[in-house]
Formats: sequence, C-alpha cells, structure tokens
Amino acid sequence: MAGVFVSYRAGDEARATRLAEELRARGHDVWLDTWEVAVGDSIVAKMDEGLVDCSYLVVCFSSQGWSGPWMNREWMSALARQMHGERVRILPVRLTGGTAPAILADLKHADLVADWSRGVDQLCAAIG
Repeated sequence: MAGVFVSYRAGDEARATRLAEELRARGHDVWLDTWEVAVGDSIVAKMDEGLVDCSYLVVCFSSQGWSGPWMNREWMSALARQMHGERVRILPVRLTGGTAPAILADLKHADLVADWSRGVDQLCAAIG
C-alpha cells in the first residue's frame, strides 16, 4: 500500500492518532510523527524522509486551524512536489472543524466531523 503521511496541529494529536491507527488497521503504511521520531532523532530529517516516501499527504484541518510551522512545511512541500511533476496527492481532512487553506479549497475533503466512519471510508477510497 502507498505511504500516507498524516499532518496535523499538536492540539489535535489524539484525533490524528486515531485516524492514523484506523488507516494502518486498513493496511496502509502510515507515517505519524509520534510513531517515527524518537528521542535524539533529527525532527527535520525524519519529516523529510516521511515526506519523500509518501504518496499521500493527509492534511488535517480543525477548529485549531491548519496553519502551524511544521504543518505548513509539510503541505507546502507536497504542493511543491506536485508542481514539479511528482506523484503525491494532498488529501484534506476536516478533523474537528475549521476550513482548509485557500490554496487547497478546491480539493474535496473528507469530513470526519459530520461522520467519522464515512469520512475514513472516503479517505481510504481516495488512497486506494
């Protein structure tokens, strides 16, 4: 299965972890910072490895927002890769509320607020 990188704000860690666990349970190879970055690791190097290896970037936006230093770098790097012809797909997910950044507004999102199970099903269908 394709690599899936889950990008989220720190305040949404519990729900992002739940989502990552459900994706993993369905057979997807999931990169989540709390699973991949150990004490003593370079956070930037580990993030770079995860982003290079992913085919899908799940951008979790929420009532906390979508903008944060790490999260911005993650989705912007995926967008730049797309613009350079690489096959990486950005999949927006409404995790707890809020709206996606304007530059991603044209992408349909999975809505986990309205219906968690249906949203996860839609996300998995997009991943394939």
